[in-house]
Amino acid sequence: MIDLLERAAAGEPSSPAVVTHRGSWTYAEVLAAARNVAAALVERGITRFAVVEEDAARLVPLLAGAALAGAEPCQYQPDTDPAELADHAAQLGHDVVVSRRTDLGDSFRVVDPDALLGHVGEPPAASAGQPLLIRTTGTTGAPKAARHDWRVLSGTVAGARQRPGQRWLLAYGPHQMSGVQVLMHVLGSGATLVAPFPRQPRDGLAALLDPGVDCVSATPTYWRFLLAEARSRGVELPPLQQVTLGGEAVPPDLLAAVRAAFPTARVSQVYASTELGSVASVTDGRPGISADRLHSDANPDGTLKVVDGQLWVRSGVGMLGYVGEPDVATEDGWRATGDLVEVVGDRIEFRGRDSEVINVGGVKVHPLPVENRITAVTGVEAARVFGRANRLTGAIVAAEIVPSADADHDELKAAVRAAVEDLPRAWHPRSITFVAALETKGGKTIRRIEG
Repeated sequence: MIDLLERAAAGEPSSPAVVTHRGSWTYAEVLAAARNVAAALVERGITRFAVVEEDAARLVPLLAGAALAGAEPCQYQPDTDPAELADHAAQLGHDVVVSRRTDLGDSFRVVDPDALLGHVGEPPAASAGQPLLIRTTGTTGAPKAARHDWRVLSGTVAGARQRPGQRWLLAYGPHQMSGVQVLMHVLGSGATLVAPFPRQPRDGLAALLDPGVDCVSATPTYWRFLLAEARSRGVELPPLQQVTLGGEAVPPDLLAAVRAAFPTARVSQVYASTELGSVASVTDGRPGISADRLHSDANPDGTLKVVDGQLWVRSGVGMLGYVGEPDVATEDGWRATGDLVEVVGDRIEFRGRDSEVINVGGVKVHPLPVENRITAVTGVEAARVFGRANRLTGAIVAAEIVPSADADHDELKAAVRAAVEDLPRAWHPRSITFVAALETKGGKTIRRIEG
């Protein structure tokens, strides 16, 4: 990461690197701050630390400075509960937390990031190792921490075309793999990171309406709510150069809506994960991944395969392993993803996560295909389908729906039932509830079984 920052600063030192509500910082300023951080970390003997910080203008030099010093950072959400932070920090062995918050308790040493950013000292030579921990979002279970190396991750953008005029919206949390990928792309191309806070769809819409943002990468859930917010406010969306959807399977109706909203943009779907990094990207306007990426005797270089309905990946930028667990690299390089897929014609279509499957009286139900049917119904702004515990069948299929403002709820329920009528009986939602907002985590819809 520090290599990307140094290259960008050498090429366009006065070009804006990070823009927040607080102001704008050039590449030269961010690099100088990163070198201060590296010097401070070495002087204080800090080799591993947790980060609890909302401001991207502080985060970028903190991460880059850690890479320069060979220290291992691990980001948490800025609003993490103090008790939860203390628990996870203890599990990961973090006795230093870099944060401006004053409510974190005394379970660890709290260091103000500004003390590192403003430190005066001689920066060290670049470290051979540049470790990084990235915590999973926990949408399908307890969060884990994946061990990565910045040099491996940044290798994917080392040859990126320089685009100093581009302005990328940071819609992901920078603590997520997707946020890290956006950051690396920005640094690798010498572009500008526009980072509002909070990072909710309404904040992203406000940033889009501020002239200058021309590239956005976000989850399908984020895009669905951003488009709904734009409709409810009656605002005209500006043209974009690049629209990227990742982090979740992309429903066909949403993909069509995004393409209609930004007709001149290049629309990409990216398949990536915290553990594997970026694996595949498609721009052909069709949901899923092209089946020509599948490994076979005729295609020995293929990086994907399907084993018992689950997608397996061979990736050169994956994690080293989870904290506290052995390295995951296998002899042949293949790793299971937990994503359930089906090869339909020339396409690999996603059916959901193995942890989301609903067992209804012995019948396995995949929530994602049901959810896709529901979100395509007129009057549905967003929906999530999940399992709810049931004494008789073990679980039932439940649906929560965010209706449009003018939708009649009775008519909408009837339309939803009609949309799933041809699915097997066990797949039909037994509970349909209207809500003002969906439960999300890390910008993703949560579909795990509820009690």
